[in-house]
Amino acid sequence: GREVKGAIEVFGLITARGGSKGIPGKNIKPLGARPLIAWTIEAALQARGLSRVIVSTDDVEIARVAREWGAEVPFMRPSELARDDSSHISVVLHALDWLEDHEGSLPEYIMLLQPTSPFRSAEDIDAAVRLAETKGAANVISICETPHHPYLLKRLTDDGRLADFVPSDISYLRRQALPPAFAPNGAIYLNTCRSLRSEKSFSPPGTYGYLMGPERSLDVDTAWDFHLADLLMRDRDAVQDH
Repeated sequence: GREVKGAIEVFGLITARGGSKGIPGKNIKPLGARPLIAWTIEAALQARGLSRVIVSTDDVEIARVAREWGAEVPFMRPSELARDDSSHISVVLHALDWLEDHEGSLPEYIMLLQPTSPFRSAEDIDAAVRLAETKGAANVISICETPHHPYLLKRLTDDGRLADFVPSDISYLRRQALPPAFAPNGAIYLNTCRSLRSEKSFSPPGTYGYLMGPERSLDVDTAWDFHLADLLMRDRDAVQDH
């Protein structure tokens, strides 16, 4: 095990399936100087709050790359849990069941880390763990301020006219006067194993939000996101080299 500073035991679980409709081979496609998944593995290994870093994948090549970058791959995920419509919660519950069956025990918390958040840092991971510790919280997820305020969003009617998406009687639509709105950014889901099994949700009522800035919240979902993230990483590396 690794040296852990903290009172609660947390395993990091990185989920990465082989098939991806949007970007073929996305999880191990090079982003900046390394495969996409390596950014998340590295942040997780650098974090002090995680005692293990485990990857759940159905793909032999992803497993090889994950081990190369220092993560554990103690099992291969069954193919029925690696389809487009497989729920993330079922994948995490499978990992919990496997760990309990094969190792006889579970940590208090599991932190789900998606490879599609390459800018999330070790500091973010540790701050989320500290928040759970401080609050005695069973559930903490990362959020960022949403760039499009819900009160300002529109929908299109059948004939192409704009209508309010959220009907509101707010006459002052100055952004600064609106209450801030936040959205999950997909980078960190920290939950007790007990909560995951009973609630089958990453953010049941009472979940705490860990706020991250927009520069670390980019979620790499589409080819365009990947292109942007790649440019940002190269830019960051260039700055660090000088």
